Amino acid sequence: MSGLNRQEISKFVVTALGRVLLVETLGRVGKVLGEHGLTVEKSRTLSGLGGAPSRYECMEFLAHGALRDASGMRAAFLSLSDELAVDVAVQTEDEFRRERRLFVFDMDSTLIQGETIDELAKMAGVGDQVVAITASAMRGEIQFQESFRRRVGLLKGLPEARVLEVVERIPLMEGTERLFRTLKARGVKTAILSGGFTFFGSYLKEKLGVDYVFANELDVQDGFVTGEVLGRIVDGARKAELVMEIAGRENIPLEQVVAIGDGANDLPMLGLAGMGVAFHAKPVVRASAEFSVTHVGLDGLLYLLGWNK
Repeated sequence: MSGLNRQEISKFVVTALGRVLLVETLGRVGKVLGEHGLTVEKSRTLSGLGGAPSRYECMEFLAHGALRDASGMRAAFLSLSDELAVDVAVQTEDEFRRERRLFVFDMDSTLIQGETIDELAKMAGVGDQVVAITASAMRGEIQFQESFRRRVGLLKGLPEARVLEVVERIPLMEGTERLFRTLKARGVKTAILSGGFTFFGSYLKEKLGVDYVFANELDVQDGFVTGEVLGRIVDGARKAELVMEIAGRENIPLEQVVAIGDGANDLPMLGLAGMGVAFHAKPVVRASAEFSVTHVGLDGLLYLLGWNK
């Protein structure tokens, strides 16, 4: 969707974002661009979100040229990201970049700082077993549906009252509330598409003002978790379907959709959206997604859109 067209498009916007941006870091960014056929025309500093003091430093460059080897450039910037703690995004300058109208989010380890099912597993005394299955699934080693049913099965017998305690145990991801305030003020629609659970998604819907929530319904009978899930599991394929459904309902082109996630089951929706962002993601996801944000909070996404207020 927003992929770099190496033949027809010659103007690009390059965003360098981090907690601290050193002159050396910006020089290294320019060097990578030059090695791939791009020349920087001008730059500007982006700072302050919503009038608040910025916790990040961001430089936006306008570049032009015949881009050579987009995938190689992306790999070079991922390496630079790991080395210098900077996130770099290269986008074509088109009418969609600043006009995003729908943000869709994974929930666990994206909107919140942890995995709900892992916390439930600790309560049930099966933490190590569930964490191992979760990690394998997020690395793409086993199918999400299989891993999910195995993990939920281990929760059998957990009291419902303890399930609800998890809401207070997992904090929001840094920058989440600022991001949602800005999106709401701009009239952007938001959705949670989660392989986690509806009880946490519903809490976030009320707290953040989310427009849509789709997640998994944990079966509870007589006050205890049964180890089963009600209805269709929200896996990677379902997330992609939901992106199309919500965008269609809101009459929003996919080019104006931003999808954010961290796991292998998020890749289908990241690839479908006009902007797919691997956020604090597993290596396989960072390598596959077009955009990656690792070193700042969720509100850092606003800089990628060129929004500085």
